[in-house]
Amino acid sequence: MTVMHDTKKSVAKPVPNSGSLVRQATLLLIVYLILGILIYAFNRDHFSGIETNPFIDAIYFCIVTMCTIGYGDIAPSSAAAKIFACLFVLVGFGFIDILLSGVVNYVLDLQENMILTGIEENSVEGFSVKNYIYDKAKGRMRIRLKVGLAIGVVFLCIGLGSVVLYYTEELSVIDSFYLAVMSVTTVGYGDRAFKTPQGRLFASFWLLFSTLAVARAFLYLAEARIDKRHRRIAKWVLHREITVEDLVAADLNHNGFISDFE
Repeated sequence: MTVMHDTKKSVAKPVPNSGSLVRQATLLLIVYLILGILIYAFNRDHFSGIETNPFIDAIYFCIVTMCTIGYGDIAPSSAAAKIFACLFVLVGFGFIDILLSGVVNYVLDLQENMILTGIEENSVEGFSVKNYIYDKAKGRMRIRLKVGLAIGVVFLCIGLGSVVLYYTEELSVIDSFYLAVMSVTTVGYGDRAFKTPQGRLFASFWLLFSTLAVARAFLYLAEARIDKRHRRIAKWVLHREITVEDLVAADLNHNGFISDFE
């Protein structure tokens, strides 16, 4: 006689290999930028626009292209340069979307786990900060805190860009704020752009981080709306009275009984 025991095996949660992911992202980013810088540096006569420092302009052009902003202050002017720009932006778009976004997501998730771990270790009985920001059922931060962090990141990126633009590009307060918003949202109308070497050097780092961070922030906002809709539907289902039609529909075998399986 064979006896079967219903046992539950604990399966460890897979942990992403952060070191390998970050190294791979960094290596590919360096190779991508070096390739773009070399092509731009040796073919400057194939590009038109405002020039400052050749090296800074090359980095700035690559970052603006990779982040799909396209101010138009530096643009390809020959057929060969236009073909290169098409290939460069397609590769850069996929690279940003798949690889770097994965790294940013991992870093944000790691930061969230560190916060939750600290809350768990320092928790006390009764009401605490943990009860407000920690969803015990889902084992993660509550959506409302994520929304708060998302809004904070958006304002931080825009605020930092506005301040630096005001001093480096000598723009007005309105124009500085305008260019910062158009940049982090990757709109880039082209009526305003970075024209100074120090401004373009700052943009090379700021745009790379802020465009990804703001995109992630809007994903948090979308997640909050979806979560709110799910909770509203769940509340409606739980408070809805069971009708005869519901019981008949639950009898899948049509034998007049509703089993535990059904």
